[in-house]
Amino acid sequence: MTDNITAGSPASDTSFPGDGYVGDPAVRAEWDNRYADRQQLWSGQPNGALVAEVAGLTPGRVLDVGCGEGADAVWLARGGWDVTALEVSGVALERAAGHARDAGVAVRWVHAALTEAALPPASFDLVSAQYPALLRTPDAAAERALLAAVAPGGVLLLVHHAGMDTQQAHDSGFDPADYVWPSMVAALLTDDWKVEVNEQRPRVAPDGGAGAHHTDDLVLRARRLH
Repeated sequence: MTDNITAGSPASDTSFPGDGYVGDPAVRAEWDNRYADRQQLWSGQPNGALVAEVAGLTPGRVLDVGCGEGADAVWLARGGWDVTALEVSGVALERAAGHARDAGVAVRWVHAALTEAALPPASFDLVSAQYPALLRTPDAAAERALLAAVAPGGVLLLVHHAGMDTQQAHDSGFDPADYVWPSMVAALLTDDWKVEVNEQRPRVAPDGGAGAHHTDDLVLRARRLH
């Protein structure tokens, strides 16, 4: 992780610097507890929609929003991308940094909430958010942060589980109304954007890992024109 990526600090695959988390400590604690419950929460493989949608893109600077245990970040780095990976859970980031070291790739880690991360605006050729748990706010802060990070000519790729946005609140405390869904981001797109994909499709799911039971994806891919 790094406290100030705007300073141009070099990516590192050999160390995991001291804590400098920026965001709601309750959110961090919730996700730390979720990761700590299992030695490995996700499959360890890159998300299928990411692999499919990135296939035709020229590698550049990429922001991996909610990088989890780092499978997407490592895969992107192996493909020649300059990766900045953001995550609220320190437990997840420790694992991700270890996977990057094992793979021999460099990733710039950011321990922060998306809306608090002070990311350099309009500077990423790809912003990838795969099944992110982004909390809604009255000012649409998370949605606007996703859009603001994309450089002119760059791509926003937002993928989520189909059908979750229409579910009722769960007894477990999960309420879909609390979270950002692709349709909310699409609603904010102006003439400065071109929607390249906005569809529901069968999910290409890696074997194992939490969430493997979801069968369909919502995929929003939009290119910033200006």
